Amino acid sequence: MAPEVKDLFNPLTALRFLVEKPHTVRLPFEKKEAADRERGLHANDLDLCIGCGNCAKICNCEAIEMVEVEGVPDGPGRTTLRPRVDYGRCSFCGQCVDVCPTGSLKLSRDYLLVSEDRNDFVFVPDNRRDDGRGWRSEPQASLLVYERIEMPERDPNERKHDFDWVLLGFTEEQAVLEAQRCLGCGLCIQSCPTQMDIPEYIAAIARRDYEEALRIMFRTNPFSEVCGIVCTHRCETACVYEHRGDPIQIRFLKGFATSQIDDYRRVLQPQIPPSTGKRVAIIGAGPAGLTAAYYLRLKGHEVTIFEALPVPGGMMRVGIPRYRLPQKTLDKEIGYILSLGVDLRLNTRVGTDVPFQQLVEEFDAVFISVGHHKPWTLGIPGEDARGVWQAIEFLKRVNLGEPVEVGKRVVVVGGGDVAMDACRTPLRLGAEESYVMYRRRVEDMPASDEEKREALDEGVVFLPQTLPVEIVKDTDGRMVAVKYVKTRMVDQGPGKRPRPVPIEDQVYTLEADMLIAAIGQTVDLSFVPEDLRRAITDERGKIVANAHRQTPVPKIFAGGDIFNPRADIISAVADGRHAATGIDLFLRGEL
Repeated sequence: MAPEVKDLFNPLTALRFLVEKPHTVRLPFEKKEAADRERGLHANDLDLCIGCGNCAKICNCEAIEMVEVEGVPDGPGRTTLRPRVDYGRCSFCGQCVDVCPTGSLKLSRDYLLVSEDRNDFVFVPDNRRDDGRGWRSEPQASLLVYERIEMPERDPNERKHDFDWVLLGFTEEQAVLEAQRCLGCGLCIQSCPTQMDIPEYIAAIARRDYEEALRIMFRTNPFSEVCGIVCTHRCETACVYEHRGDPIQIRFLKGFATSQIDDYRRVLQPQIPPSTGKRVAIIGAGPAGLTAAYYLRLKGHEVTIFEALPVPGGMMRVGIPRYRLPQKTLDKEIGYILSLGVDLRLNTRVGTDVPFQQLVEEFDAVFISVGHHKPWTLGIPGEDARGVWQAIEFLKRVNLGEPVEVGKRVVVVGGGDVAMDACRTPLRLGAEESYVMYRRRVEDMPASDEEKREALDEGVVFLPQTLPVEIVKDTDGRMVAVKYVKTRMVDQGPGKRPRPVPIEDQVYTLEADMLIAAIGQTVDLSFVPEDLRRAITDERGKIVANAHRQTPVPKIFAGGDIFNPRADIISAVADGRHAATGIDLFLRGEL
């Protein structure tokens, strides 16, 4: 058809739209169905949201602001902040959804928002609303990596015969990839007793800048490599990935980075100011005492540590087996602290070799940081038999290199981390079988999941709901068996653990060459004169101290296991740092 003829009929083709259904609708009077992939208004499940703020950080339009919201869950790993969206700025790109670690934030198919009030275009998406702005759905695809890189371990059948480290450690590539998973929200910091700058040092690890990572860590923790191996890692329970996926391997990343630095002094270059002339006595060379000594030296104070053992480190040295915490790690970190000019007096027991009152009189401040070295006994017949040990004494002997005869079959009583150490160590000393008796269920054991798993992998046998009632001796007074009963669990009501009740009508016997009691230990304050002991303790005999770890006797401070019920290394480190701050303020007349 000639162009001029086609042009003549073209206007008539528009007539077909008179009978076709229009593509547009009269909003808001008519509803238009959105496409399945429509990106409309945001929707957020406020109970699932943890207030990490990653959505606000990634928003290039600065359309998201974190604001306080009432009535939302709070606690470790959560805040009461929730995202508020300004739709005058939002470009609906969806990056905020892509980086939401819990999957709480979405872009809905609800896009209709008509109002003459600009404030209506700024609101908190809330699944509790009934005005169409609370849309929610199942978690969508995400750009985040939710699976962690697991720490490789040695084969259990190989490692249980020696005291070498059970872990193989991260390769650099594994550490960097794991560090790159971190979103930098900082929720982990609130669960760390020492308030370490976790996102900051993980970011340095992701850049392969291990020296900077070390400098960041030592601001608040001079035992960073130790904690990078055996920390209770409460920070990981607060990680945003805990809600959907696997938490960042914060502990092992810390351990990897510190292991890359052999000479701490070269990197940290500590500057010790001129002496203040003030002298501080520290009782106990464990993590709390050594940490306090470190930060006090950085303030220029003179520090003397009195340690009853022949080696420094406290329970880190004599309570934790070397297959869990290598000797070289302790030597490196303790050696660095002592190199700052700390006066360490080993084999010196306060109360015996030097009176406590003498320290109070001769020093400007005293920090008590002794550990729990006094064990609880089982209180059953035959406990005095040869072959019966307290876990603390057994582990101490082994760690100090003293010979211990274990026999072929060993029974450990208890369910905590000390019990796990006590049951795994005999296997490395030649025992053929190792059993753990615990009066409650396996799931009630206070030991960490990884400690229980590693023990089971090495062939330890758990005997839950069993209670020893007598140790059988031969004519020479040596243990030959243990008698025990089963227990039944009695419900105690909401929020309480079931109580184990002995079933006494049936007694069982298990032949054994050795029994190790690991049911707990407590502190021994007998080295403190009675008048001072009454002044610094409550009616239960517990030490009383404020946030600076200062007791009611102003020049006496206390921390670590003797004060902190957490009784772990990271809490002791935190106590040591708080005490150092308090002692410094006290010595300067500001406390």
